[in-house]
Amino acid sequence: MAHLVRERLARRIRPLVTITAPPDEGVVVERDVAVPMRDGVRLRVDVFRPATDEPVAVLLCAHPYGKDNTPPRRRHGWGIPRQYRVLTQSRPISHSAWTGWEAPDPAHWVARGYAVINADLRGWGRSEGEGELFSAQEGRDGHDLVEWAAAQSWSTGRVGMTGVSYLAISQWAVAAERPPHLAAICPWEGFTDAYRDFARPGGVREDGFAVMWTTMLRLASGKPVTFRHEQKRRPLHDAWWAARARDIEKIDVPALVCGSFSDHDLHTRGSFEGFRRISSEHKWLYTHRGPKWATYYSPEALAVQAEFFDHFLRDQDTGVLGRPRVRVEVREDTDTVSSVHQVADWPPPGTTYRRLHLDTTHRALSEIGPGEPTEMSWRTRGAGLSFRWHIDTDIELVGPMCANLWVSLPRGGDVSLFVGVSKERDGRDVGFEGSYGFRGDTVTHGMLRASHRRLDPALSEPGRPVHAHTDEEPLAPGEIVPVEIALLPSATLFRAGEVLRLDLRGHWLQARNPLTGQFPAGYRPSARGTCVLHTGGDHDSTLSVPLAPWR
Repeated sequence: MAHLVRERLARRIRPLVTITAPPDEGVVVERDVAVPMRDGVRLRVDVFRPATDEPVAVLLCAHPYGKDNTPPRRRHGWGIPRQYRVLTQSRPISHSAWTGWEAPDPAHWVARGYAVINADLRGWGRSEGEGELFSAQEGRDGHDLVEWAAAQSWSTGRVGMTGVSYLAISQWAVAAERPPHLAAICPWEGFTDAYRDFARPGGVREDGFAVMWTTMLRLASGKPVTFRHEQKRRPLHDAWWAARARDIEKIDVPALVCGSFSDHDLHTRGSFEGFRRISSEHKWLYTHRGPKWATYYSPEALAVQAEFFDHFLRDQDTGVLGRPRVRVEVREDTDTVSSVHQVADWPPPGTTYRRLHLDTTHRALSEIGPGEPTEMSWRTRGAGLSFRWHIDTDIELVGPMCANLWVSLPRGGDVSLFVGVSKERDGRDVGFEGSYGFRGDTVTHGMLRASHRRLDPALSEPGRPVHAHTDEEPLAPGEIVPVEIALLPSATLFRAGEVLRLDLRGHWLQARNPLTGQFPAGYRPSARGTCVLHTGGDHDSTLSVPLAPWR
């Protein structure tokens, strides 16, 4: 842990970020261009395009962060965006001073022959109107931005979209509107359902990043941000939340989706759901477990993005159509990529699932079961319960996991169940890259309020539970109920002699300390009390793990 603290401090003082000077010539830059929407409101955009008479394809991004929020000019170079100091990166990043937060780098893409448009969403930055985060209006406005870009004299009429996080979320919204000239999208780590993916995963309220993010937006824009207020007062999935889930089944445009295993607290679930559920004939999934922004701007990822856009926006034969749809990166620890596989789908075809039975007598995960009926109580604000599986041969666990548990509450009521899967080597935890630059993350995790245990039959599949969250069913005193908890996708090599550990708690798995914990992640804990886990017999509590087909 000490080395992680030293590393985090070092990266805040000296981020591994290089801001390069934009080119002096060869680029036409038009700032604060007014783009009229269908209702007369004008959005403001910056346009960067090659200084040529030949029309070019367009890459568009749209967000609430302010298109002018770019690295500031200093006496001896360029300042580093403050986000890189708060949410540190463990790998080097380099982009030009024209680059907005989480946006494509105009200097890179214009040099490749593209125009780049950076747009302020309605009500943010220099755009007119009133902005509302994750609203359906963002999709309609994005539709109009695409059609405006396609109609410009310097445009070929083919428009793509790219960007990270909110700049990916806005792509889902725009693509669902099906603007005629949108030719391709590249949502790089962006959730699709604000309730299930971010604000209340498993019905548990997120009380960390949501607070910091909305506060920073309010301070930066000087405008009211109501999302946190609505998050607190809407515990169930109602019409307001439904309007903030992207209608991804309507998307049929070619898509290169990035789904990372390192952003479990924010974008992982929604990215994989987006890839799985969009209707596009041509779609690819790029997975990784590296730092978010360092990966997006990396030479390897930029090459994959160029291969995709060059084909669908410029008719170049890049070979993308012959490439398997999914890139799977498997890691054995924070920095070690053990293998990379190209497969046809996600989870990889041929994946098998092994059911491990929770054994409270030996605190073990057993491949033989179910055993005799047993039970064990634990304090919801205490250390919880842990179960270990000692692995005797090298295996790769690739895909989502699922915990099927039987629980009861002596006094009835409700409990938030947090389930984590970790890797131990020589008696010590092996850390992995996680959300917000935290490098001591678990392999994967999941959470659920027991009162939200009812499944949504339209969205659930065997081993992949999705809960309705439309009502609450508190437990009666002593009532034993089954709960299915989805654990987020991961891809991890376990070597012979290593241990898989399952942790069950009533509070978030990580510390909140900015130096030693996963700041700013945080989730509302259970009320103080006792929970009982039931195993064996008719109450066979299990963990299902995915075995990669190539092992």
